[in-house]
Amino acid sequence: MVELNTTMKEGGTRGWGCKLPPPPQAQSCRGCHAEHICASHRMCSGCLNSDMPVSFAGLILLFYFIFYTCLAGMLAFCLYVMLLTLSPYTPRFQDRVSPPGVMIRPYLNGFTIAFNASQPNTWQPYMDSMHHFLGDKVQEEKNIECVPGQYFIQGGNDSEEKKACQFKCSLLQNCSGIEDPTFGYLKGQPCILLKMNQIIGYCPGARVPVSVDCKVQEGNESHLRLVDFYPGNGTFDLMYYPYYGKFTHANYTSPLVAMHFTDVQKNYLCHLNGKGIINDLNSDRFLGQIIFTLSIGK
Repeated sequence: MVELNTTMKEGGTRGWGCKLPPPPQAQSCRGCHAEHICASHRMCSGCLNSDMPVSFAGLILLFYFIFYTCLAGMLAFCLYVMLLTLSPYTPRFQDRVSPPGVMIRPYLNGFTIAFNASQPNTWQPYMDSMHHFLGDKVQEEKNIECVPGQYFIQGGNDSEEKKACQFKCSLLQNCSGIEDPTFGYLKGQPCILLKMNQIIGYCPGARVPVSVDCKVQEGNESHLRLVDFYPGNGTFDLMYYPYYGKFTHANYTSPLVAMHFTDVQKNYLCHLNGKGIINDLNSDRFLGQIIFTLSIGK
């Protein structure tokens, strides 16, 4: 029997002269601190620290891009579905719509109209504003003549085009700008136009025309003196209502009431009067009323 000498010798060889592979050694991660965890024991590029590979950062950016894109798409889809349920012609909820407000023309520097009759440069802007505003009222060729004193209710589908009644500037008489292009500003007797705001489907006055009156805001009522209203009774005729919206009532012309102040003394408070009209709400100075100041020099 032959005995093999397997005694280890120096140099890592056994007795018969065969070299054994060196024992495995723990591979170190170059450039990585001891506290960092290596993603692979063979590659140092997998260290999870602030110096992560560009490819890994790109994946994170791609994830967030896809996430927010999908989120925006879902939001756009929800808005689209909601808009499909709304009508572009008639508001869905009208039970809490307040009565109409009031606005004046000219309206340049707030609700104070101040000028000197002898200085045209002080009232020229007001005159130009009035001409520009009334220029949009010339609709006699497009609109039709209606029956005064009754609502002009039109049936059919909501999407059908509606007819509009004529509002002739001649109804404003001395404040029409036809006979007096300065609207009385040259004489120190200015004209002010009163416009009631438009509300879709609203029929003001409950079959009784809404009228306008004016009074002194504070002080003696005798300071009001003389105010002429045009049309003669100072009312908004029912034939201009209801309003059907800008899509189907494209040629609609809002009626106006002109106030001709021939003797100005104090600040004025003008009201709308009619059934369903609110004109005494202190928290809203434009709901059914308007307050403006006239200051006229010689």
